[in-house]
Amino acid sequence: MTHKDQASIIYPDAPPAPSPAEEESLDVWGFRDTRFDFNENGHVIIHGSRYELSGKELPRFLPWVREVLECDVNPRNINAPSYPTTIPDPQVSSAFVNDLKQFLRPDQLDKAGEMRLRHGHGHTQEEMYSIKYTRLGRIPDIVVYPESEAEVVNLVEAAKKHGVSLIPYGGGTNVTDALRCDTREQRTIASVDMRRMNRILWIDRTNMMACIEAGAVGRNIMRELEKYGVTMGHEPDSVEFSTLGGWIATNASGMKKNRYGNIEDLVLDVGVVTASGKLERTSASPRESVGLDLRRLIFGSEGTLGIITAAVIKIFPLPGVQKYGSVLFPTFEHGFAFMYDLAREATPPASVRLVDNLQFRFGLALKPKSQGMLADLKSKAERFFVTTVKGFEPGKMVACTLVFEGTSAEVEQQQRDLYRIAARHGGMKAGAENGRRGYQLTFSIAYIRDFLMNYYIIAESFETSVPWSHALALCENVKRRLVDEYQRRGLPGKPFVSARVTQIYPTGVCIYFYFGFYYKGIPNPQEVYLELENMARDEILKSGGSLSHHHGVGKLRRAFLPRIMSETAIRWKHELKKSLDPANIFGAGNQGLDAR
Repeated sequence: MTHKDQASIIYPDAPPAPSPAEEESLDVWGFRDTRFDFNENGHVIIHGSRYELSGKELPRFLPWVREVLECDVNPRNINAPSYPTTIPDPQVSSAFVNDLKQFLRPDQLDKAGEMRLRHGHGHTQEEMYSIKYTRLGRIPDIVVYPESEAEVVNLVEAAKKHGVSLIPYGGGTNVTDALRCDTREQRTIASVDMRRMNRILWIDRTNMMACIEAGAVGRNIMRELEKYGVTMGHEPDSVEFSTLGGWIATNASGMKKNRYGNIEDLVLDVGVVTASGKLERTSASPRESVGLDLRRLIFGSEGTLGIITAAVIKIFPLPGVQKYGSVLFPTFEHGFAFMYDLAREATPPASVRLVDNLQFRFGLALKPKSQGMLADLKSKAERFFVTTVKGFEPGKMVACTLVFEGTSAEVEQQQRDLYRIAARHGGMKAGAENGRRGYQLTFSIAYIRDFLMNYYIIAESFETSVPWSHALALCENVKRRLVDEYQRRGLPGKPFVSARVTQIYPTGVCIYFYFGFYYKGIPNPQEVYLELENMARDEILKSGGSLSHHHGVGKLRRAFLPRIMSETAIRWKHELKKSLDPANIFGAGNQGLDAR
C-alpha cells in the first residue's frame, strides 16, 4: 500500500512503545490502573486517575442498584473470582514453531498460560464468567506477534505447511464469542496478535488519506493523527482498546458516525493476507467501477478469510469547534419524535444519543458526592425547576446527549436547528456540562460490569438497527419479553432492562439494550443469561430489527442467520469460504464458516 505522489506525503515516526500506565487487565475490562471498588463507607469508588469519575465517591450508586434489582447487594457478600481457572496445556506443533523461529524473534512467540487464555476470549458475559468461575475450554496454544506484513505472509505459509489454525486478534473487545476456540479443534491454534503492527505508514493531507497498519489501537490513531492536524473521526465505545483491523473485520460503527461515517464509509482500501496470497490494490481512488469489489468481502469477515494488515482511510481536518449539549424530554416517546424530525429536517450533530428513563436514572446514580452546600442547593434548585415548574415526571423523563463538531458556522447552525426541533417536542436544554459528562461516562462505566459480577450481578449489552416505524414497538416488545421470561422462571428480584438510541439514519436507528440481573442462588447464571438474551434477540427479529448493527455475528448469533438470509445466501458464503480457504487455515469458525 505505497503512495505514488511522494512529494506531498508525510511519513510519521513509529509510535512510542506502550508505557506501563497503558497496561491492560487480563481478567476484566480496561486498563490495569482503573477499577471500581467499595470504600470504607460502603460507597462505590473508582480507583485511578484516568477518567472524570476516577477517585470520586458515588454514594447513590449502591442504593440505586438495590432499589432497581430488588436485591440485597452487599459489599461483604462477595462471589470471589478464581481467576485464572483451569488453563489447558498447549498442543503445539514443534515443526510449526521451528519454522516460525526462522523469521520471528523469541519475544514474538508466547506460550504463557494467562496470555493464551486472554487471547481465547472477548468480553461477553459468558466468557468473563467462565474465566473467573468455571473454565473457558479450548484456547490458543501459542500467541504470535508479527511486526510486518512480510512476517504475516510467512506465518500464513507456515500454517498452511503444518496444518495450523490461525485466529487474528486485535484488541480482544468483541462481544460475539468471535475469539472462542472450537473444542473439537485438534490442530495447533495460533492467535495472531496484530498490535505490534501499529504504525501510521503515511499521511496525505492534500488528498486527505492515510495508510495505517491494522493493529493500531483507536486511542493511538487519534493521538498520532492529531499531531498532524487531522482525525479519522471513528470512535466506537471501545476506541481505547479496539483496533483498525478489528473495526473492519466486524464492520464497526462509531459514536460520531453522523459526521465521519461508519467504518465502511471511511476505508478506501484494505490489505489482507489470505490463504492464497495477498489481497491488495495499486491505488485508492475516490470511487471506481471495476467489477466485483473484493475488498468489500473483508468487511464483517470476522477473521474467517484472512488477516487484515493495513488500510487506507479517509481523514478530516481537526474540527475547529467542539461543543457538548444535552436536552431533557418529558418521555422517551417525545425524545424519539425529536430524533425522527432531526434526521429529516437538519444536519444532526456528530453524536446524538437518547437514553430511556431507567438509563437516565442510572446516570444520576453515578453522580459523585456533592462538594459543599452550594452544590447541593444548585442541584435541588435544578430538580425543582425541572419537576415542578416544567412538570417533568422523574419516572418518565429522559435525556439526549449531544456532541457538535465542525467549523463555528456549522456548529452554530446545527445548534439552532436542533434546539428549535427539540423545543417543538417539549425538550428543555440541560446544558453543555451534562452533555460532556454523558459522553465521557461511556468510557468509565464500561468497567462496572466486571465489578458487579463479583457481587452476584451479571449484565451485558446487545444492539440492533431497525426502521423508524418499528423502533418504539421493538423497544417495548424486547423489554416486556425479558421481564415476562424472567418472572416466569421465578428468578430473584427484578431484571434491569434499559434501552438507548445511539445512531440515527434517514431510514432508522440503532438501539442499544442493557440487561442484567441478580444471580445469587441461580445455578449456571451465565447460561441463564444467554438463554434470555437469545429470547430478546428472537423478539428483536420478530419486531423488525436486524441481527446486529455493529457488534457482528461471531459464534454467539450464528444460529439466527437462517432467519435473516436465504439458503442461497448462506450457501454462497460457505462456498466462498471453501474456495478461498479450503484447508480452513483461518479457523475461527465465526458465522459457521469453518469449511466443514
